Amino acid sequence: MITDIITWIVGTISSLGYLGIFILMLIESSFIPFPSEVIMIPAGYLASKGEMNMLAVIGCGILGSLVGALINYYLAIRLGRPLLLEYGKYVMFKEHHLLKMESFFARHGHISTFTGRLIPMIRQYISIPAGLARMNLPVFCFYTSLGAGIWVIILSLLGYFIGENETLIKEYLRDIIIALVLSCAIGITLYWFYQRRNNH
Repeated sequence: MITDIITWIVGTISSLGYLGIFILMLIESSFIPFPSEVIMIPAGYLASKGEMNMLAVIGCGILGSLVGALINYYLAIRLGRPLLLEYGKYVMFKEHHLLKMESFFARHGHISTFTGRLIPMIRQYISIPAGLARMNLPVFCFYTSLGAGIWVIILSLLGYFIGENETLIKEYLRDIIIALVLSCAIGITLYWFYQRRNNH
């Protein structure tokens, strides 16, 4: 079944071209859970065969990720805040919790958004608390694009160099995810110490 899905995605990207990459990455980055691995790796593979331009593949992947993230961001502002303020009391979430979240993202939204885009199961949803906290939009777009860009480039290069070897892709992808999570943990720790020293 997985093979059939990947075959369908490769066919979709081949037929729709760069627009297909943009649309699929938009879906992946919004509130619909959809693994970016099955989009960008086949796209990178098509680039290796000369059917697509690698820079355009990466650009469409990043742009789709950003637009999908912006959908979550604005949905959180338009729907999430009113719902939380009205019904949050039933789950022990009060207005002062939202104010604390806003304060946190005002001070640390850049590092949270950037690292969140690199961590599986978080990258699609980090835009929601950013929207709830009304994080500065240009800052949000910059760090979302930066984090998404790193992930898109990694996946595209995997597809470009080893796109036909599914076993090797899984092995490399696992090691890359572990390395990214560890790097994010180290980066957050260093950032926390830096902020703490500045505060003192």
